[in-house]
Amino acid sequence: MNLDVLKRDGSKGASVEVNGGVFKIKPNEDVIHQAVVQELHNRRQGTHGSKSRGMVKGGGKKPWRQKGRGVARAGTIRSPLWKGGGTVFGPQPHPYKKRMPKKMKQLARKSVLSFKAGKGEIVIVDEFVQSEPKTSLFYSFLLLLKIHNKSVLVLPAEMNQNLSLSVRNLPNVSIIKADSVNTYEMLKHNVLLFDRQGVLLLNEKLSG
Repeated sequence: MNLDVLKRDGSKGASVEVNGGVFKIKPNEDVIHQAVVQELHNRRQGTHGSKSRGMVKGGGKKPWRQKGRGVARAGTIRSPLWKGGGTVFGPQPHPYKKRMPKKMKQLARKSVLSFKAGKGEIVIVDEFVQSEPKTSLFYSFLLLLKIHNKSVLVLPAEMNQNLSLSVRNLPNVSIIKADSVNTYEMLKHNVLLFDRQGVLLLNEKLSG
């Protein structure tokens, strides 16, 4: 199948040929969901933790004698019933890492690309030419493409310092190398903005 490629001024240029098995399949929503859950789980540090009664400092001495005071018996001031006491069954540090077969990950990315292509949410330009690291220059480029008011994921074939610095001050624009993009990042943005080499690079990676 062919996808349209735009010139730097926003006019239509020569199209690019891509694999229909990557950009024109029936999206598998279940696999997309699994991929997003896996990616978000793997971002978690898992360092949360609360202290049990054995971990809280102090409380070794019995606060008062067992009988004769007319109050409830107590063996420690670090009981979970007391303010400043330990926590019962609280969260403890543990890994959240999930694994997913490589073919399922690829299917998830193909599904999102096909969904986006079907909705016209993939924009391809000849190349990203950023002569200097200037946000206003890149924003003017987005204006020409009429995607300035949408969240955009920029996907170049090669990371360029001028391009990266120009993008990072725009609140709704992110940048990732085309062949490193994941399912969650593609779903999170309204528009996927590739350069010609970037879309060919991702197409080749997912065609294998």
